Amino acid sequence: MLEELRTPNTRASRSLRLKTLVRLRWLAIVGQSAAVLVVWLGLGFPLPVGPCFALIAASAWLNLYLTFRYPTAHLVPPTAALAILSFDASQLAGLLFLTGGLTNPFSLLMTVPVVISATSLPLVWTGLLGLYVVVVASLLAIFHLPLPWYPGTELSMPLIYVAGMLIAVVSSIAFTGIYAYRVAEEARLLANALAATELVLQREQHISALDGLAAAAAHELGTPLATIALVAREMEKALGNDPRLHEDVTLLRSQSERCREILKRLTSLSSETEEHMARLPLTSLIEETAAPHRHFGIEIKLEAGATEGPEPVGRRNPGVLYGLGNLLENAVDFARSAVTIKWWWNAEAVRISITDDGPGFPAEIIDRIGEPYMSRRQAGGSSGGGLGLGLFIAKTLLERSGASVDFANAGGEGKGATVDIWWPRERFLAGGETLTQVEGSQRRLEKLNFFT
Repeated sequence: MLEELRTPNTRASRSLRLKTLVRLRWLAIVGQSAAVLVVWLGLGFPLPVGPCFALIAASAWLNLYLTFRYPTAHLVPPTAALAILSFDASQLAGLLFLTGGLTNPFSLLMTVPVVISATSLPLVWTGLLGLYVVVVASLLAIFHLPLPWYPGTELSMPLIYVAGMLIAVVSSIAFTGIYAYRVAEEARLLANALAATELVLQREQHISALDGLAAAAAHELGTPLATIALVAREMEKALGNDPRLHEDVTLLRSQSERCREILKRLTSLSSETEEHMARLPLTSLIEETAAPHRHFGIEIKLEAGATEGPEPVGRRNPGVLYGLGNLLENAVDFARSAVTIKWWWNAEAVRISITDDGPGFPAEIIDRIGEPYMSRRQAGGSSGGGLGLGLFIAKTLLERSGASVDFANAGGEGKGATVDIWWPRERFLAGGETLTQVEGSQRRLEKLNFFT
């Protein structure tokens, strides 16, 4: 399942909604029309009004065609979106050609199609569109009609100004395009990782609910099995020693009784272990987390630290179990020979520390651990797993329970890594409630000297 979560479907996340493109184009049409009317009627500057409105009408016609041809929720494939954005860039280039080229102050709008592409299309398509816009802008620096100005005069801009405008357009395309792409890519990765977190949590909760499901099934099946047993017993009495059916009826009654005993044991097992399943002491939580990882050639050491007061007994939280298990699995992957789990508690807080004797975290990534889809701990230096989606899910699930999670090197880089998880005691006992309580608990933890 995790392999499916590590490779999310990015095709849909890189598709533009047609409604978004149509609305942006209507906004551009209104703005272009207003600009032409203000220059022509308001300022009285001569300009080729007919060709300008012909280009604006072509954009409006495309909008109408797309609106009536496809539903508003239609997702535009990347190639089609590239074609539409290329049309927008060409239409704007045509308007600029008619109104002064790069000497027109609106020439910076050439960056808009590239920014839209960077937020939603693959990097290759965005690069092609950006290259096309740069080529068109370079041509507009040389070939264009005069900039509209007062009748009988012509405003001639110096070559250095035109070159500066070209540099400004190219720089804006490069900077805004790269910035928009990085922001959108991080948002996509975060959205995919959060979706994967929800799926993992739902799976863990589903597994935890199987015990209650078994009890419910036993309760529902009890009545019909009792009826079958009663009818079989009455048939056995009525038939007496009839050699034809006596053996079959006896077998039917004995098997129905056997089914009732099995369901009775299921029901009693559920009732006996219900409290055990609902509440989990800290040491039992650690032992349950460590048990699946003891047979991989890495020694797992359990060490109890200084304790104060009774042992905390928290509610069973599938997210906490999965998060701790994932952190321990990562430590086992990178450890050379041993992983140590330590735990402490006092009247204020509960802490668990997982330390391995592996290569540790590289200094350049230690502050970014927990971000989704990160690179490996050591590039080519370890056969262990990655530090991407798995650690993000673990950190997110633990923080939802009220915990704070810190990653550090145990004794400097190359001497092992350690992960510290701590909860306010009341949050650990409650098993996780609201985000407001989590933030308040984390602020209280900062004032504690117990873990320093």
